[in-house]
Amino acid sequence: MIRKCRANDAQRIYLIINEAAEMYESIIPADRYRQPYMSMTELTGEMKRVIFFGWEVKGELVGIMGMEPIKDITLIRHAYVLPEHQRKGIASHLLDHIMRLFAGTRLLIGTWADASWAISFYQKYGFRLLPDKDRLLETYWDIPRRQIKTSVVLGIDSAQA
Repeated sequence: MIRKCRANDAQRIYLIINEAAEMYESIIPADRYRQPYMSMTELTGEMKRVIFFGWEVKGELVGIMGMEPIKDITLIRHAYVLPEHQRKGIASHLLDHIMRLFAGTRLLIGTWADASWAISFYQKYGFRLLPDKDRLLETYWDIPRRQIKTSVVLGIDSAQA
């Protein structure tokens, strides 16, 4: 079941992000990886800007995906599923939900260039790699230059999805 996350879900969201992000350890540049991958302070800040949706199993969140409207687009942010619940369609359900909610808007997702599984996942839904990723990352995200160099941006006009 999908539901909008609440402030009291912060601890569970923190757990989901940090457990799922462990798969990045050998994939992304070592200088960009740390544990926890996202601190509670960072998450609290993100929860002020990002609307999170979660997938529940037996009343417990096991996957999350956020969206953040900025200017003329919507960013898909922080898509994570606990490792033991991956490959069960949870991320697909969350993405479908967000794409329906924001039909008619341009959706962007940024991810690590070497996270081939993430890139493939979004491409299955019609997202395509965008050539102007540096400009997009500088315009819509607040990330260090090093992360811009090692990231990609995929996009879709959700009216076409």
